[in-house]
Amino acid sequence: MSEQPDFIRWFKELTIEDIPLVGGKNASLGEMYRELTAQGILIPNGFAVTAEAYRYVLDQADAWEPLHQALDDLDPDDVADLARRARRAREIVYASPLPEDLERQILGAYAELKRQYGDDLSVAVRSSATAEDLPTASFAGQQDTYLNVSGEQSLLDACKRCFASLFTDRAIHYRIDQGFDHFKLALSVCVMKMVRSDLASSGVLFSLDTESGFNDVVFITGAYGLGENVVQGAVDPDEFYVHKPTFGQGYRSVLRRSLGAKKIKMIYSDGSTREPIRNVATSLQERDRFCIGDEDVLVLADYAIKIEKHYSDKAGHAKPMDIEWAKDGLDGKLYIVQARPETVASQKQGAILEQYELRERAEPIVTGHAVGSKIAPGTARIIRKVEQLTEFKAGEILIADMTTPDWEPVMKIASAIITNRGGRTCHAAIVARELGVPAVIGCGNATAAIADRIPITVSCAEGDTGKVYPGHLKFDVNRTDLSNLQRPKTHIMINIGNPEIAFKTSFLPNDGVGLARMEFIITEYIKAHPMALIHPDRVQNPKEKEQLALLTARYASGSDFFIEKLSEGVGTIAAAFYPKPVVVRMSDFKTNEYATLLGGRGFEFEEANPMIGFRGASRYTHPAYAEGFALECAAMKRVRDGMGLTNVILMIPFCRRVEEAERVLDYMAKLGLKHGENGLKIYVMCEIPNNVIQIDAFSRHFDGFSIGSNDLTQLTLGVDRDSQIVAEDFDERDPGVKEMIRLAVAGARRNGRHCGLCGQAPSDYPEMAEFLVETGIDSMSLNPDTVLKTTQLVLETEKRLGRT
Repeated sequence: MSEQPDFIRWFKELTIEDIPLVGGKNASLGEMYRELTAQGILIPNGFAVTAEAYRYVLDQADAWEPLHQALDDLDPDDVADLARRARRAREIVYASPLPEDLERQILGAYAELKRQYGDDLSVAVRSSATAEDLPTASFAGQQDTYLNVSGEQSLLDACKRCFASLFTDRAIHYRIDQGFDHFKLALSVCVMKMVRSDLASSGVLFSLDTESGFNDVVFITGAYGLGENVVQGAVDPDEFYVHKPTFGQGYRSVLRRSLGAKKIKMIYSDGSTREPIRNVATSLQERDRFCIGDEDVLVLADYAIKIEKHYSDKAGHAKPMDIEWAKDGLDGKLYIVQARPETVASQKQGAILEQYELRERAEPIVTGHAVGSKIAPGTARIIRKVEQLTEFKAGEILIADMTTPDWEPVMKIASAIITNRGGRTCHAAIVARELGVPAVIGCGNATAAIADRIPITVSCAEGDTGKVYPGHLKFDVNRTDLSNLQRPKTHIMINIGNPEIAFKTSFLPNDGVGLARMEFIITEYIKAHPMALIHPDRVQNPKEKEQLALLTARYASGSDFFIEKLSEGVGTIAAAFYPKPVVVRMSDFKTNEYATLLGGRGFEFEEANPMIGFRGASRYTHPAYAEGFALECAAMKRVRDGMGLTNVILMIPFCRRVEEAERVLDYMAKLGLKHGENGLKIYVMCEIPNNVIQIDAFSRHFDGFSIGSNDLTQLTLGVDRDSQIVAEDFDERDPGVKEMIRLAVAGARRNGRHCGLCGQAPSDYPEMAEFLVETGIDSMSLNPDTVLKTTQLVLETEKRLGRT
């Protein structure tokens, strides 16, 4: 009697080399169970029903010929024909009985798993195709998964359904697109302990930023309940970022977080229906808090870094990973339930930088999470149910509540995708990235707010927020080959205020950030006046009081809210360019600008000329704002000392006199930002003629100068740049202004201090960029859209001057 084949492999017996035997999912789980459990990563135990078992089932049932008849000569673009043939193929596989010896082995392994975890064990039964999770094709969601399966017959039935799901419409279409032969592939089944995330939370994490491909962060998404909602895009999840380089140095902080709506959660059914799982609404309290705390975020970041390192190649090149996690509500522990190579951002090749930019403006109809960085015009086409997919025409913009893998045949012919629900790691987002089309995900009301069959423009080129505009707006696409771009001796730095574009902007050739503006972060993310957050009781307007209470509801105090939001915004910019220097200017609002912030009017003075009034350094130690400046300093201390982003250089704006500089620096030291401590450098803006005249004295207190050519011009020429009557006399190229700049550069060099320029002049006027190079300035900081053009000009000027 011949020896019975063994169709079962336990995780501890598998490695990543076993993909042909057990598929990508099982091979990865086995690899991690064997190799990473010792490093503290928790993997639920389980076993694989091998791909040979799948072939054995079809062999015994003589099913191959009927399958060929069902699938040969298939036209994948005929959606109706695809659906008919796929259904027939699934029926053939599902009708093939499991041979008795295979059943016996599956149930024997199930009994062994119950001995480990207890008789009340439920399992997840998951498909693991032999071509999935490859570096160039994700196969994400192509086959089926069955959760909360318990009992022998339910397990056997789930295994058969998994085998049949090799022939879902989406899987067949995807294989044809990827060039895989249906009959050379097979399907293994994963049977693993079910993590009780129905009682806690779960989600998806990536060991890079999925939108930009920025590799120095771990990006984590999560929501309450079982993970299917996050994967499918049925829920808008919470988001977290952790910075890998500083985490590796021992710093333990969340770089940035974003609260998702999380309106539903998937839990186990109560047994009253045949479905083992169901969705229920989350409570308002659940929606208003994060699904996991910072401690859990940092554990997941640690898991991600270890998994990525394990899969890195022999040369140490990181292999970005796409990882599913689940928190068990019974034991409170975090488990990894799947890991596969990330297949989009990490596959981008070449040195062509592509930048999309809108040339027209309009009020967006809806906004959501931006996926990708492109702009696409098209005709809106709302699809409410699968049956309507046959009506969709190539080049239209797909608008839906959410998408599933069944929608992929039309997603690949859409010019853009818009959904009501989902986060940046959901099905629609993953497929949009693979296809290279822009998507705006989780808009909430897109199918109601956008009229069907009207012209619209989808823009994902404006940061994390994707926007859908009415009409076909004009836009530019700029492509630059960076492969042979030399670096000039003069440092080319970047001006930036928006943290949402920081990761993407970091790919521009640069020497760091010469001006990171706090004002954008305060206006867009904090929205409230710092003093109003400290003293909400002094805010007179009842509506503003209510808005302040809403803003700070999740925080112990308004001060904590301000510190967290500002440190996350600045920290994101600093992390994007780490370890290059990032010069952060402390707040430089004028009184009229501060007054527009929530609760601000009661804390600001009326000034006839705010431009030269109570702004910059003069505010910092003044009783009217000293407490607000203390919050700014607390946030910067958190960025440098708590997050470990010591590449941050602080800069004091509009410092009129040396005595004022001394007062501000003394106050900063008392607040924990002592010049020189922990490598802290402090620069000053050189934007007042007195800064130039007394540059030797200012040099004794500061490490460097950044020339603000806008203010220096108006104060040298006596021109208010906000006055339309005399604005035409405002010109940075005036000989007097240029002489001021030349004296500043020479004075800084004389004192061994850094000197850069962060004004608009070199971006607007090529001759100013040439002049700055000729003076020997150390750096110039430019707006992102002028970096490449000005870099070329600087290179040419240096070559002419013989400095190459």
